[in-house]
Amino acid sequence: MILLRRLLGDVLRRQRQRQGRTLREVSSSARVSLGYLSEVERGQKEASSELLAAICDALDLRMSELLREVSDELALAELAQSAASDTVPSLGVPPGRTLGERPIERPMLNPVRVTSVTHRPDDHVTIKAQAEAVDVVAA
Repeated sequence: MILLRRLLGDVLRRQRQRQGRTLREVSSSARVSLGYLSEVERGQKEASSELLAAICDALDLRMSELLREVSDELALAELAQSAASDTVPSLGVPPGRTLGERPIERPMLNPVRVTSVTHRPDDHVTIKAQAEAVDVVAA
């Protein structure tokens, strides 16, 4: 099962780390406790829309950008989950077809050419696409 709170937390953490900021700096700026922000980043707590807005303001990030990145991650996680079960009906790949070099169309996103899908027993799926490889962890 894909948990939205984990994907959201991962994106928030990456955004904060890209800026070279600490949890303490962002929590102070967002006026949220350090422990709670840490739990949100680890996907252990659901963040309200008000809390997300405060964190986005503290990171100087538009909420639409945050949600867009989360949406992209979710689409990849769904693709990985479907690939692990060898079907991707919701993305237009008929059941029983291999992904191979076939382009996979994601709704409202640019086409992605998947070059390989690897599933390990510990619920990690690696999707290698033209630009980069993405690790997806199913909960």
